[in-house]
Amino acid sequence: MTTADLLLHPIRLRIVQALLGERMLTTADLRAELPDVPPATLYRQVAALVEGEVLEIAAERKVRGTFERTYRLRTANAHVSAEEAAGLSAEEHRQAFMTFIASLLADFDRYLTRDDIDLGRDGVGFRQAAMYLSDEEFQDFLRDLREVLGPRLANQPAPGRTRRLLSTIVMPT
Repeated sequence: MTTADLLLHPIRLRIVQALLGERMLTTADLRAELPDVPPATLYRQVAALVEGEVLEIAAERKVRGTFERTYRLRTANAHVSAEEAAGLSAEEHRQAFMTFIASLLADFDRYLTRDDIDLGRDGVGFRQAAMYLSDEEFQDFLRDLREVLGPRLANQPAPGRTRRLLSTIVMPT
């Protein structure tokens, strides 16, 4: 199975997203975070991600006669390479994009089901901006963005910190 096939499956994508930010979770933790996913499906998709080397077992402990595994994301393997992306057909790109958008919609819908939502207080937003950039200016922009995001992506969970998702889509029009 290709990395694209692994990552662009709706349930596997949600598992990967749950582990973003250097998180380590057991399947019980994942079940709590993805309560709408049937347990058998969750176990099967975790196994596929382990077999595809997108997830690795970070720890194992014996619990009531069985082993409880803690998983973490193998970040280097959790993306579709430029070479693999270049080999996808237009329809495969469309399907990948729809999977990504559906995942965003599901994340937003889960946010909206909370009891006390306040978009301003919670820092929730969605915006679109158009920029006129040469290829060189665009590369500079991407470099600057990586410099701003890099240190924050390395933050560990801590009291007072809230896990926040930042999703980007960039395309020429």
